[in-house]
Amino acid sequence: MDLLDTLRSTGAVRGFTDDPVSDDTVAAVLDTARFAPSGGNKQPWRVAVVKDPALRDTMAGLMRPIWEEYMGANAVGKRAFAFGRSIDAAPVAVPNPLIDEIRSVPVVLAVAADLRDIAIMDGNLDRPPVVGGASIYPFCWSILLAARAHGLGGVMTTFLSRAEPAAAPHLGLPADHALVATIFLGVPTHQNTKLRRNPVPTFTTVDRFDGAPLS
Repeated sequence: MDLLDTLRSTGAVRGFTDDPVSDDTVAAVLDTARFAPSGGNKQPWRVAVVKDPALRDTMAGLMRPIWEEYMGANAVGKRAFAFGRSIDAAPVAVPNPLIDEIRSVPVVLAVAADLRDIAIMDGNLDRPPVVGGASIYPFCWSILLAARAHGLGGVMTTFLSRAEPAAAPHLGLPADHALVATIFLGVPTHQNTKLRRNPVPTFTTVDRFDGAPLS
């Protein structure tokens, strides 16, 4: 695929066919994704390809209450977990095929980051640190782009990260590592390519964030 077309048309995929995805294909996707940039080229990522149905069930069980809390906040017009805050809203039980049918998802990847190899430049500020993600999320995005090149679709989620202390022993999460994402991959039932995004002048200004829009 043309690079620009790929970047402009790779939407989240949450529905997959029953077609299996071979280990060779998963390895090829990761072989491409490993060229993602990271701070100091430390490449702090670790990936667990989760195949065990019982382990997948455990992951789903940990994600389900978080998903319901998330949907409960949405139901009252709030952004759940904004800056780590919880919303005082009743959880709402809403179907989520990725969680409810996790056993049938062709590929489930748990992605971890070695925090010893990530410079948290905003770690001393009076807000939750975010910039350390620059060393791991380009790798996650590269997985999704590489998967697209192999005819696959996927989505990155972070629900399990909220339950990291409970998930860690089940996944064998190494010490000093963070569980940064769960990525689901498979042959898409539908590849959404007509994406809606805000135009450049709505988020880009000149010199200052309160400057004139770039046009």
